[in-house]
Amino acid sequence: MNGHLTYSQHLRAILTLGLPLVGSHIAQIAILLSDAVMLGWYDVEALAAQVLASEMFFVLFIFGSGFAWAVMPMVAAAQAAGEEVQVRRVTRMGAWASLIFGVLILPVMLMAEPILLALGQEPQIATLGGQYLWIAGWGILPALLVMVLKSYLAALERTQIVFFVTVAGVVLNIVLNYLFIFGNLGFPEMGIRGAALASVIGNVLSFAVLAIYAARKLPEHELFVRVWRADWEAFGQVFRLGWPIGLTSLAESSLFLASSIMMGWIGTLELAAHGIAIQITSIMFMLHLGFSNAATVRAGQAFGRRDPVGLRDGGKVVIIVSVAIALATVVMFLTIPELLMGVFMDPDEPDRAAVIAVGVGLLAAAALFQLMDAAQVLALGLLRGVQDTKVPMVIAAFSYWAVGVPASYLLGFTFGLGGVGIWLGLAIGLALAGGFLMWRFWGRAVPQVPERS
Repeated sequence: MNGHLTYSQHLRAILTLGLPLVGSHIAQIAILLSDAVMLGWYDVEALAAQVLASEMFFVLFIFGSGFAWAVMPMVAAAQAAGEEVQVRRVTRMGAWASLIFGVLILPVMLMAEPILLALGQEPQIATLGGQYLWIAGWGILPALLVMVLKSYLAALERTQIVFFVTVAGVVLNIVLNYLFIFGNLGFPEMGIRGAALASVIGNVLSFAVLAIYAARKLPEHELFVRVWRADWEAFGQVFRLGWPIGLTSLAESSLFLASSIMMGWIGTLELAAHGIAIQITSIMFMLHLGFSNAATVRAGQAFGRRDPVGLRDGGKVVIIVSVAIALATVVMFLTIPELLMGVFMDPDEPDRAAVIAVGVGLLAAAALFQLMDAAQVLALGLLRGVQDTKVPMVIAAFSYWAVGVPASYLLGFTFGLGGVGIWLGLAIGLALAGGFLMWRFWGRAVPQVPERS
């Protein structure tokens, strides 16, 4: 017996850790999905505005989440090495860094309307988007703290609570949307502002539940004892690992925001179709992201144990799982696109057929980048596990912005392919990132992990 896990044991461990994370990510996107569906039934203009506003929120949120993502591999490595005090230190300072970022970025969301106007959006869409973010923007503070606690708990393989809290958040968001958007049961009809208020309430309650769980179930870590006390050494460790993760995530998420802005230049119906297609593809992306998180935890544990064989074998298994998911997604996008798009539209909406027709073409383009998208997010997860974040940041920024965005503009406008061309540009950027990041992990990161003597 050489002490190394078999491939089937790796698969079992990855599924045990990854499936609840997949479920929690799908539940998280289901919150945005429920906003899109319910606003789509309320008003097409409200849906288009929410597409832009929620992506603006998401871009800033995912940038700030870099510090929360840094907590995951650091806690996993510290736990594997038996360093319990380090677990507490990096989690606390991850929360500090996240809150500081949230306070600094909040004014941007409160000024969303003039920003959207400056980006060439129609005045009515900019006004509605500004109304949404004036309320939803405050939710970035509890949302970032939720991400820190989710990363902490996932690294300790307590993924079930993460899943249950996120699912409960979906149910709560649907109920609150029903009350606030449409003005049911005596509540005022708030439209897009109601969706924003529901999101803020959901984030606050999710943080409260996770914080109570961590305090009661993991008292040995004493996360909230003297939480106001600075630990600048641990803060520096989290910051150095987290800011490249944040910029990497910003580069990718802003790529899709740029595509939304370009779709807005084409027209409101095209933007609405793009928003629906983004929601659909995001659901499938969450499957890969969940397994990417599992890869981060497993790679972090192998890194903490100094186990390059376990790192390599686990990497192979998680990639095979993600490829299988990507191939199934391609089949679905090519065979039932009308069914997928139609879920988001009121059957009596006059523009329903036009929006679905645009969306069918976008999903066909999305089928092309499923394998590329899976490759890049998995490689990023594995690289974060071994705490390699700066070079991946450069690779991502170059692939998405030096190649992906110009390709989207050229194909969409210069070559006249419209929305499909914009999405083909996304595929090019993602393919380049996937290839380079996989090379980075297998060619550089794995060979450099020292083996325990």
